Amino acid sequence: MSTTTRDDTTTTDTDASALAASLPPIAPAATPAMTQRRVLGLALPIIGENILQTAVGVVDTFFVAQLGAVAVAGVGVALEIVFFMIAILSSVAIGGTILVAQAIGAGRKEDADRRARQTVLWGFFLVVPISVLVYAGAPVIVAAFRTEADVAAEATTFLRVTGATSVALLMTFVCGAVLRGAGDSRSPLAASLVANAVNVVLAWLLIFGNLGFPRLEVAGSAWASAIGRGVGAAILLWLLFSGRRAVSIRGRAGWRPRLPLARDLARLGVPAAIEQMVMTGGITVLVVIVALIGTAALAAQQITFTALSLALLPGMGFATAATALVGQSIGAARPDAARAAARIATVWSVVWMTAGAVLYLVFAEAMMRVFTDNDAVVAQGEGALWAMGISLPLLAVSSVAGGALRGSGDTRTPMVTRSISTWLAVALAWVWVAWFDGSLTAVWLAFLATAPIATIGNSRAFTRRLRAAERAHASDHPIEESAAGSP
Repeated sequence: MSTTTRDDTTTTDTDASALAASLPPIAPAATPAMTQRRVLGLALPIIGENILQTAVGVVDTFFVAQLGAVAVAGVGVALEIVFFMIAILSSVAIGGTILVAQAIGAGRKEDADRRARQTVLWGFFLVVPISVLVYAGAPVIVAAFRTEADVAAEATTFLRVTGATSVALLMTFVCGAVLRGAGDSRSPLAASLVANAVNVVLAWLLIFGNLGFPRLEVAGSAWASAIGRGVGAAILLWLLFSGRRAVSIRGRAGWRPRLPLARDLARLGVPAAIEQMVMTGGITVLVVIVALIGTAALAAQQITFTALSLALLPGMGFATAATALVGQSIGAARPDAARAAARIATVWSVVWMTAGAVLYLVFAEAMMRVFTDNDAVVAQGEGALWAMGISLPLLAVSSVAGGALRGSGDTRTPMVTRSISTWLAVALAWVWVAWFDGSLTAVWLAFLATAPIATIGNSRAFTRRLRAAERAHASDHPIEESAAGSP
């Protein structure tokens, strides 16, 4: 449940009070102070984990690029669909993070464990039909992109392997999400380190057929990623079952499907998932638009999007940390700590992503040539990297503000602001390409033009939400524990 009004941007005192009924007040002294060390201690391992996870795509793109532009374009198309799958699965992961974080902040360990078990269970129920659908429907899904036949064949091959093994993808996200919600970001980092090492080795063996292994090319890339993620998921499941982490899924109790908690996950997770799907859908449509420019632009799009994914990692890491820390602070009746967590995370995110922007502006051509020596692809990608770099500081602010809003229980506002900014950018990109014969640079300038919408909208909504919560607290109202209440 969101605390927003009909326009999804304003929170009232009545809203804040109504959401508070599920927990007794908790003394502010029961929780540690919100410091830079606490924020960085949670955020830095998340950033490291994100870097390692993204490195899977970077390594695959680097190896697949050696097979030619058709292979790179095919994998790029397939990954757009994979990102859409991840967006759907994120509904359970994000909901689980928020519910576990708020239970931990309230000092209710058993409740946090129960929520973690239900998160894993309902995530499994969600992934099975998605896996079947993606595997069986891969040719039809890829055909919607209207790419050349050889590109479509490569994309279908990659997508079928990923669809068949998507349970590993889900468990990686869900298990990591509940651990981060409890304040443990080091365990997911360790699992990602192992998964990434497995992927690198297997990609080199299976894509090219080294050391006597079969040469699978694009299929080898997909299998390497899937097996690596499977190893990482197995490690996280073992850690959760061990009972030695801040949250545990060990024991028989709490595994029976509970619809009330499923509704809690849905209320918090579905808007967040819609946000991700809308954004991913926009990027997917963008690939179709870029395909109108030509194969060189499509190959450059995959490389530049991989570079963008790397640049966004600090913002994503601090946003995830903000979700967990704001959630814990709200659960502990500490809106002041929630405000401090968001402020510290925003400052550090802007610093890191501004540094990334400088690197993109200075070394755009060199970055492109790491992946390809095709001059046409480099020319398309260089300008796109410049446009991306300029937008990074704005994206840093909007990302952290969105993460903080989710931690407070408002997952609707980020959905609305992201939907508007993404699809307006897609519309502008289509106009520039279809009517003015624009390049890939023009496509990404469209995203720069619309970035302030999410930046301003998320920041203002979080400020209003905390002010309402502080007024409720000052009036002796208990502070909210969860947008959905206790299951």
